[in-house]
Amino acid sequence: MAQQSHIFAGVARYRGGTQFGLFRRAVGDERWQRVTKGLPEDAQIHAVTVDPSNPDIVYVGTHDGPYRSTDRGASFQRLGFPDRDVEIWSILVHPKKPKTLYAGASPVGVYRSDDGGDNWKRLAPPRIAERIKMAFPCRVMRFAADPAEADTLYATVEVNGVMRSRDAGESWQDCSADLIKLATDNPKLKSKIGSDTDTEGMLDGHALCVSDAAPGTVILAVRMGLFRSTDRGGSWRDMEVGRFSPVTYGRDIRVSPQDPRTLYAALSVAASSEHGRLYRSSDLGETWTRFDEGLNPASTMMAVATHPRDAKQIYCATRRGEVFGTQDGGKSWQSYPLPDGVADCYALASA
Repeated sequence: MAQQSHIFAGVARYRGGTQFGLFRRAVGDERWQRVTKGLPEDAQIHAVTVDPSNPDIVYVGTHDGPYRSTDRGASFQRLGFPDRDVEIWSILVHPKKPKTLYAGASPVGVYRSDDGGDNWKRLAPPRIAERIKMAFPCRVMRFAADPAEADTLYATVEVNGVMRSRDAGESWQDCSADLIKLATDNPKLKSKIGSDTDTEGMLDGHALCVSDAAPGTVILAVRMGLFRSTDRGGSWRDMEVGRFSPVTYGRDIRVSPQDPRTLYAALSVAASSEHGRLYRSSDLGETWTRFDEGLNPASTMMAVATHPRDAKQIYCATRRGEVFGTQDGGKSWQSYPLPDGVADCYALASA
């Protein structure tokens, strides 16, 4: 008998009259369940990560550190985290070392667990220059591990570019110089919304990934589009996703767990917009096609979730709480709208 699949949506930024927290839904069920057991009553959920080797284990990043579920998200417990009131925006279960986990914080900080999440330690602060002054502190939005080098990690920071560690997170090097140069040299890549510098858009990092099919190659999603480095973050080039999509604001990028050459990207107009789209590439990003044909999302596409066991299950979520899913590889889609009042859906996962 096939194991029941679930979808998890993380919602943050409480405002008057809005709903927030973690929502769980069994595929085939008619409704979402707001998970409260073990989580703070005011939990703001910025990240949801399912352990790729054990779908019963789910981690969430909250405004008060990471929490873990061992019953597929039905209940949670706070872990042995050293600090209180730390916003966690990203959690990585290392693909080659499953007992090793990383958590990315706001303000920028990196934590590591070497015992499957039971206990955590704060690593030395990344000594990366803060170039952009925004209305919010910079945050570590996504980690990726290089499959060819177990101790090499990449992280993207909103809003401060990309950094790399070659020693399992103990120290970090800045990989953003070429992103800044691209903005300096190309007027189309200049953008400023909340700061006084027009390199802001190229440093507005939201997600990145590394594929088993191309170790050492990093693909980055930022405000200005999708960018690729083939030299471990040393230099970057524009993937020119605008050749295939009328919208280029990059919010999420994921590698298929079943096919390392297949990528999924969430693209939109801006952080807050009236529509978004989901694209797929079967050649590591050389070409892209729209994957959510027939859907008309009414706000920014924020997140993509691949299923760890079933390549035909793909889910996506918009900022205002629309969730869509396919169980047949994109031939048909179902709508799973979150409860009324959701204002900011940031994270999505499935298992």
